[in-house]
Amino acid sequence: MLATNSDSHLHTPMYFFLSNLSLVDICFTSTTIPKMLNNHISKNRTIPYTGCLTQAFFFIWFGGNNSLLLASMAYDRYVAICNPLHYSTVMTQRVCAILVLISWSWSYSNALVHTILLTQLSFCGHKEIPQFFCDLSSLLKLACSDTFINDLMVYTMGALTTFLPFIGILISYAHIFMAVMKISSVSGKQKVFSTCGSHLTVVCLFYGTIIGVYFSPTSTHTAQQDTAATVMYTVVTPMLNPFIYSLRNKDMKGALGMLITRKSGFTL
Repeated sequence: MLATNSDSHLHTPMYFFLSNLSLVDICFTSTTIPKMLNNHISKNRTIPYTGCLTQAFFFIWFGGNNSLLLASMAYDRYVAICNPLHYSTVMTQRVCAILVLISWSWSYSNALVHTILLTQLSFCGHKEIPQFFCDLSSLLKLACSDTFINDLMVYTMGALTTFLPFIGILISYAHIFMAVMKISSVSGKQKVFSTCGSHLTVVCLFYGTIIGVYFSPTSTHTAQQDTAATVMYTVVTPMLNPFIYSLRNKDMKGALGMLITRKSGFTL
């Protein structure tokens, strides 16, 4: 985020979305990791009811925001590669700001609806969550009251927050792939793939683990496998995002180098 803001060459839509994704990753990991580390150190694995609802709200908010931002970045790459002559007129600052605003506001509304519906449920008897954080699906399984409305909203709003952006990403890259096939030069194809490679890597890590946890048959995996996959998209993927985007991008590496030398006071 600092490198993007400090280098005027990186004041483009792609890096604007990347800065927002970095901010969301910070918030996303801050929702679960501090409590997880506290539980591990103190050996106390309890969490208050209000704290559990709060954690669920922010987890759903930032998780949905992550999904929508990845879709916005895919659309940006689609316009840049498939319609390069119209890129500056399509991806204006206003359009980028609207896409980011939609990502934050829609994911916030989605999280708020699920959290309000959770407050209407009754929890009785066994209250052990088979995760290291208050996961929405795990909380619904523990409820002893009717969860029909909750499940309905999970499928409807979840589809708009997760599946719709994922489909948008697939459509964008289908058009990009067809455009790449029309490029005759090998260097041109390599340039496009290097531009999209970082984003595709993050998409595969994020959606691959989510699909493995929430949308595969429960009989095909164990609780330990679920936890491992959950750690992947809640901890590992957000941690890897800055490295994936920085180490595969010459402009970002240059900006980081300038930022470090400027802050340390050394000249090269």
